[in-house]
Amino acid sequence: MEQVGLAAATTDVSLWSLFMQAGFVVKLVMLGLIAASVWTWAIVVDKTLSFAKARRQADAFEQVFWSGQSLEELYRTLSDRQTSGMGAIFVSAMREWKKSFERGARSPIGLQMRIDRAMDVTLARESDGLSARLGSLATIGSAGPFVGLFGTVVGIMTSFQAIAGSKSTNLAVVAPGIAEALLATAIGLLAAIPAVIAYNKFSADAGKITARMEGFADEFSAILSRQIDEKLQPRQAAQ
Repeated sequence: MEQVGLAAATTDVSLWSLFMQAGFVVKLVMLGLIAASVWTWAIVVDKTLSFAKARRQADAFEQVFWSGQSLEELYRTLSDRQTSGMGAIFVSAMREWKKSFERGARSPIGLQMRIDRAMDVTLARESDGLSARLGSLATIGSAGPFVGLFGTVVGIMTSFQAIAGSKSTNLAVVAPGIAEALLATAIGLLAAIPAVIAYNKFSADAGKITARMEGFADEFSAILSRQIDEKLQPRQAAQ
């Protein structure tokens, strides 16, 4: 009879059976960690696609911008579109440029400051878009193992209570409870490890794309600064 009981116990240690045998708190922890893992991979897929799109758009914009096309023509082409990245920075700067000259701008310094401010605001908005949901990855990566450990501790406590109630330390009695408790830690690590790796990678990618946009903003600010001097100096000399 003892061998039959032991055989029954050993056939009931699959992942699904361990989950079903776990207590309510441990099940809740496991379900939360599984949901966090699914959310992590959803963010990974979304960020992979969005960062690839951002790089393609940056390459295409730089090719057009440095092709020799006039700024006015490029602005007319992009002003009616939904732009992002470098295109959004360019449109915001040109919009401020045109508004200022339509209102009779006279101060080169003031105009340059307004254009730089417009580009800075757009750059900050685009950078925030690149970093969106990365905080979720950081939270899952840092908290996942501890949440899993909490489930393990609760599971082990429940197992010890069962051992005390049965007054038996037979491995067939102890093993299933310990296994279901450790499963919570395993799921926590399964959720946390990809989240940490993805967070580090996407943070670095976001930093590179942001630095690329900052470089363009600085170059475009210098171009507009030269054109401001060309437009406003004759006015000031005439006055």
